[in-house]
Order: sequence, then structure tokens, then C-alpha cells
Amino acid sequence: MEVRIGVQNVAREIGFESGQTVDEVSTAVAAALKNGGTLMLADDKGRQYIVPVAALGYIHIGETEKSRVGFGTT
Repeated sequence: MEVRIGVQNVAREIGFESGQTVDEVSTAVAAALKNGGTLMLADDKGRQYIVPVAALGYIHIGETEKSRVGFGTT
């Protein structure tokens, strides 16, 4: 699943593929916002992403879009 994190006052977002489910990521985000401190998530290669909750701008959680091949439209 794709996770994108917007950080305040930073032009680029943090984007990665995660093996966690939508519910797992949502629960981690809700707990981090409630408790303060940091949000910790991991990508599917084992790397850890740690973002201070005070710096969070937005979090986009969604399925990975399939690569499109050819000239067809949907």
C-alpha cells in the first residue's frame, strides 16, 4: 500500500510502499496524534520513517495504483 506524508514547511512529501494495512497505518497515526511525540511507520523494505507529530501536514493512505499499459482510457 502507498503512504504519503506531507511535512509542514517542507516542499517534498515522504512517499513509500508499506506492507501494513490501511487499518494498521490509521491506528498508528491516530495513536501518534493522541499521544503526541512521533509517528513511526515502516516500508516494505524494512526502513523506518519517524516524523514528529507537530510537523505533520497530511497523510495519504491508499492502494498502489496499477501501472497502465497502452493507450486505453478508463
